[in-house]
Amino acid sequence: MPDLFDRHRVIDVDTHLTEPPDVWTARVSSKWGDLVPHVERRDGKDVWLIGDAEVLKPGLVSMAGFDGTVPDHPATYDDIPPACFDAGARLAHMDAHGIHAQVIYPNVGGFGSQTFVNRLPEPELKLECVRAYNDFLGEWCGADSERLLAVMALPFWDLAACVAEVERSARMGHRAVLFPSQPQDFGQPALCDPHWDPLWAAAQDAGLPISFHIGGQDLGSLVKPPADIGTKANFARFSSLAFIENSKGLAELIFGGVCHRFPRLDFVSVESGAGWVPSLLEAFDWQWRNGGVCAEHPEYDLLPSEYFRRQIYACFWFEEQMIGPAIELYPDNILYETDFPHPTSMSPGPATPALPPRHYAAEVLGALPEASVAKVLHGNAARVYHVH
Repeated sequence: MPDLFDRHRVIDVDTHLTEPPDVWTARVSSKWGDLVPHVERRDGKDVWLIGDAEVLKPGLVSMAGFDGTVPDHPATYDDIPPACFDAGARLAHMDAHGIHAQVIYPNVGGFGSQTFVNRLPEPELKLECVRAYNDFLGEWCGADSERLLAVMALPFWDLAACVAEVERSARMGHRAVLFPSQPQDFGQPALCDPHWDPLWAAAQDAGLPISFHIGGQDLGSLVKPPADIGTKANFARFSSLAFIENSKGLAELIFGGVCHRFPRLDFVSVESGAGWVPSLLEAFDWQWRNGGVCAEHPEYDLLPSEYFRRQIYACFWFEEQMIGPAIELYPDNILYETDFPHPTSMSPGPATPALPPRHYAAEVLGALPEASVAKVLHGNAARVYHVH
């Protein structure tokens, strides 16, 4: 009997690309020298560098099938599965796992493009690196642009450049806009500030959703352990707490009037789980009514939960206990992801308890109404990302 992945064209809304070593060195002016992001092998391990400063070990974000847990990781690109960085191999991997399409997020530039603003010294170089990544991603997803869905990076520190890049990358076929959930961490206005209205307008006009990926904020205080609790325990701690930062961003969008001002603009909370959605929205609605928000803002014509239903989405990949109730209450707002090939992904190695995506769906979603499962595995994402 066909299973859920056979019956639905599954859209995986959060996966990552392990950038090949020449993404920037092949596209950014050589006048910048070693300030251009590049890869070197140090002590037997491949490392991404800007200047002489380490940015990322690619193996740490390419853990699919690896027999170990962070901080252990594949040492070099030779040890990383080709599906992490090669588009043809990615499509073959998707076919093997019954996944029709994947939304593609970065690693090196950060989950909110913060690497560029934090690590690169010159505005011209920052913008050049963002544009180079978007050019590369468009080419990479061009292997099958109906199945590999590109999410553009943005130079969020320059509003005019942001708007221009949305328009440019939309013409290249990008399907979504990556943005930090807490831009104030980088000296920029908060999401609810009207400063960003030209950006929201450009994305709305282009029909592109805004993606807030966890970890897209300043990670300094979050990653730093409160005490010497161990590397693995601390990784598990901050990976879980990153969900909370996205909920803060959603509050700003709703309470700050962004959803009201841009009713046709979708927002996606990526890799943040979804089981918490009903509880948070119940709190939002209660505090909204109890606190007299309608009297202060008579222009707001919906409750927070109604704004959410209209234009906000949350993504899940491992949850078992609370995802059923969340889907029951918000069947039109929940999206499915695998987080391939990250350490927390549904791409298990022998050291993890993760189930392969097809098996997970059968166990966790199998008892839900077929109509709701169809929305979660395909329909909602097809609507948001314009998958035909």
